[in-house]
Amino acid sequence: MITITGLSYLLAAILFIVGLKNLGSPKTARKGNAMAMLGMLIAIVVTLLDRNILDFIYIVIGLIVGSAIGAYVARTVEMTAMPQMVALFNGFGGLASTLVAYSEYIHHGQHITGPDISITLVLSLLIGTVTFFGSLIAFAKLQGLMRGAPIVFKGQTLVNGLILGIVIVLAVFFALDTTRIELLLIIIALSAILGVTSVIPIGGADMPVVIALLNSYSGLAAAATGFVLYNNILIIAGALVGASGIILTQIMCKAMNRSLTNVLFGAVGTDDSGAGQAVTGPKSNVPQYSAEDAAMIFDAAESVIIVPGYGLAVAQAQHVLYEFTQLLQEKGIEVRFAIHPVAGRMPGHMNVLLAEADVPYDLLLEMDEINEDFKNTDVALVIGANDVINPAARYKKNSPLYGMPILNVDQARTVMIVKRSLSPGFAGEDNELFYDQKTMMLFGDAKKMVSELIKEVKEL
Repeated sequence: MITITGLSYLLAAILFIVGLKNLGSPKTARKGNAMAMLGMLIAIVVTLLDRNILDFIYIVIGLIVGSAIGAYVARTVEMTAMPQMVALFNGFGGLASTLVAYSEYIHHGQHITGPDISITLVLSLLIGTVTFFGSLIAFAKLQGLMRGAPIVFKGQTLVNGLILGIVIVLAVFFALDTTRIELLLIIIALSAILGVTSVIPIGGADMPVVIALLNSYSGLAAAATGFVLYNNILIIAGALVGASGIILTQIMCKAMNRSLTNVLFGAVGTDDSGAGQAVTGPKSNVPQYSAEDAAMIFDAAESVIIVPGYGLAVAQAQHVLYEFTQLLQEKGIEVRFAIHPVAGRMPGHMNVLLAEADVPYDLLLEMDEINEDFKNTDVALVIGANDVINPAARYKKNSPLYGMPILNVDQARTVMIVKRSLSPGFAGEDNELFYDQKTMMLFGDAKKMVSELIKEVKEL
């Protein structure tokens, strides 16, 4: 029988799917986000009205408090902190699934029948708790509250497997006797430990993959909770998030030419600062160029490709970089941006950063679209990127970067790299491009250096 609730959920599901499709392009992402939000609003309102709730006091209080916190965070958090905020959002999604599933058990515990509901209940608690505590570790690494380098101990993988095995055994016992609440509490505790131990061995360079994977986990937890609640729209929304997160995770892994297993258990990376160990010896004596030297090269250039990296976000230089872009365009120079899929600390980090500075979407080109153009480009300007331009990825088999597709920056006629020092990137691999004869190293803060470039170019 068709009901208003069913039709409303169908409309919400359509908005979710179409909104998700629009999120696939920067040009339509805002519209997609608005459609998904509208779908979620419909789903929430219809669910509240359909459940015959008699007292909305706590719901209204939660709505007001949550909205106030969300509005404050949206207006105050810097773009540099966006990856850790996304990690927190994933974590809270997992926590919500855990709390809702557990509260549903408390409410209907004696009446839960059938292995399907008991299994999905355990899955919701397991995945939701792992997501929450794993996301907290990701947040702590990105925020600098704990070191970003992989934290490993002997037998770590075995311990994780043992914890998961114990959870499965406890789930079987719970399915046989759903009145044993202590089993659920033990499962939640073990899941919390698993969330921590599964993320601490992952280094800062792999954070984009971790964030995408945790996003998928939060969706799977929501879908499992949907089965517990017999709520179709929650199942659909969770499945969409889970599937899209897995797809994004695979895209990130492919961009690094590494398997998900290697990312999760490879313990690749240096400290989260990306600084690694400073280079010493003969290699440290590379020529240092000034903004005035660089301005002379730009004055004679006809084409420029800008390669942004995490250093751009750290320096918050996106606005001044776009100002420099406009200045070059006024001089008749073709300027484009080359975006590597894993540049930064979350999927799409550079796109979000540059969009915030109102850089036109048609100037932002993915690696596959622009990589062949470097060889015909006068200047490749690298702002804070390192691993994604390191030639060692092509030939150095013992390097953690080996096999990762990189931007062909070294093929440009002149390479300019704005960086604080010669230190290696997240992967800890020294970059030979720093010492190439056609490379101009512009040492210093990205925002300050680009501001100096603007000044010098204007004076020519």
